[in-house]
Amino acid sequence: MVWHALGAVHHMTAPSAPEKMSMVDFKKPAIRTLHFSWFAFFLTFVLWFSHAPMRDSIMGAFDLTKAQWKALLILNVALTIPARIIVGILVDKVGPRLTYSIMLMLGGVLCSTFALSNSYEMLALTRFLMGFIGAGFVIGIRMVGEWFPARHVGLAEGIYGGWGNFGSAAAAMILPSLALAFGGENGWRYALFSISAVAFLYGTIFYRSVRNTPKGSTYFKPKKSGGLEVSNKRDFYFLLAMNIPMYAALAVLTWKLSPSGVALLPQTGVTIIYLALIALFIFQTSQIIKVNREMLKTGSVPEYQRYSFRQVAILDINYFITFGSELAVVSMLPGFFADTFDLSMTKAALLASGFAFMNLAARPGGGWMSDKFGRRRTMIILLVGLAVGYLTLGQISSGWPIALAVLATMCCSFFVQAGEGAVFAMVPLIQRRMTGQIAGMAGAYGNVGAVTFLTIYSFVDASTFFNIIAASSIMGFIASYFLTEPKGHVSEVNEDGTVELIEVG
Repeated sequence: MVWHALGAVHHMTAPSAPEKMSMVDFKKPAIRTLHFSWFAFFLTFVLWFSHAPMRDSIMGAFDLTKAQWKALLILNVALTIPARIIVGILVDKVGPRLTYSIMLMLGGVLCSTFALSNSYEMLALTRFLMGFIGAGFVIGIRMVGEWFPARHVGLAEGIYGGWGNFGSAAAAMILPSLALAFGGENGWRYALFSISAVAFLYGTIFYRSVRNTPKGSTYFKPKKSGGLEVSNKRDFYFLLAMNIPMYAALAVLTWKLSPSGVALLPQTGVTIIYLALIALFIFQTSQIIKVNREMLKTGSVPEYQRYSFRQVAILDINYFITFGSELAVVSMLPGFFADTFDLSMTKAALLASGFAFMNLAARPGGGWMSDKFGRRRTMIILLVGLAVGYLTLGQISSGWPIALAVLATMCCSFFVQAGEGAVFAMVPLIQRRMTGQIAGMAGAYGNVGAVTFLTIYSFVDASTFFNIIAASSIMGFIASYFLTEPKGHVSEVNEDGTVELIEVG
């Protein structure tokens, strides 16, 4: 066997009998780590979407047009595209404990800076930089994957993602009331300062309270950093092609902010950004070539290190549809309810929070379904439900009872967020040492979806917007038919050269 040819000592953990796992048993280190992690993610989402429920206060303070506000919504999700790739590399290299702590503290500083804005240009710049905080999600995916076995990882990742994503709903429910409590025209600023302080403090608590892996376990790292390792030349060219949409989305955003769009950027600045995107794509391509140079010479890698990049691409597409649509809808839904039903922004934000509120049950539910009924079958079913849900939202009008409209958004969001849970139930099972990078790429595609859908929203009415998202699910439905169930074990190489088999199904 090839392992013996390596002269390595081979270790395989004996399979243990399935056991029930209580997700509220705080005496277990894995459960404690899970709860520390989802709360960190929760705070990053409160920070990231702190602007949405403050729409009327911010627009009033700066006398913004609706076009300028929609530009802020797109800016908020733009930087997350490259940030999730970068953070995925950092997580695999230095570990989630340090990366999350820095992310939370940085998020607190950036959100405070946004609250101090005194011009639209400063609002736009700080909202753009806040997009980096959206990459926090990637960090916990690797950490939770380290602490839970394959038979429980879908549910655990679902709890992490669902309760973390609930941060956007919590922002909608809490921040407008907090701003009113502070009172005055600067109430929204004080509300943002408050959550910034909490996030900064929790960054220090997180670092003191968690470990990267269970005691005695190895934290596997990629052999090389800077780009994703692939298994053969076909996957290499597939990876290069999959990187193009990420840069295309940023180019579309740049165009939207150009004189042809909302005129936030001068034409000279737009040209510089276009050239920078081309340079970044060339640099990233060079890094991918560098990481895969040995494979390109030989044509493949040893059998025990192989994985199918097609699996990653399918998860990218499905996250584009599920999480991309969630980010877009969460950003526009408070304003949609306010305009459709002539509500105050406080009431509209509270009603719209029902969409993100479903994360508490839906995302863990999607992970559990994936563990229980299979990754492929679950994904297909949830995408069908997503399409039906968005088609229903496209029918909402002022003639609807408000309660029925809220119920429709919550039903739709169940399939959206359960789909997200199903995607990340599989991410940690593809290749352990590169989980951060794979999660980063899938997460980046979620933001490509958000930029795409929000750009579409800037041109169409809400009904057409929802119908377009529903139509996009066909792409994921077809891709999911080619998804392969992970089975058996994958091999990882320890730093001492030994090979360890990790259960994936």
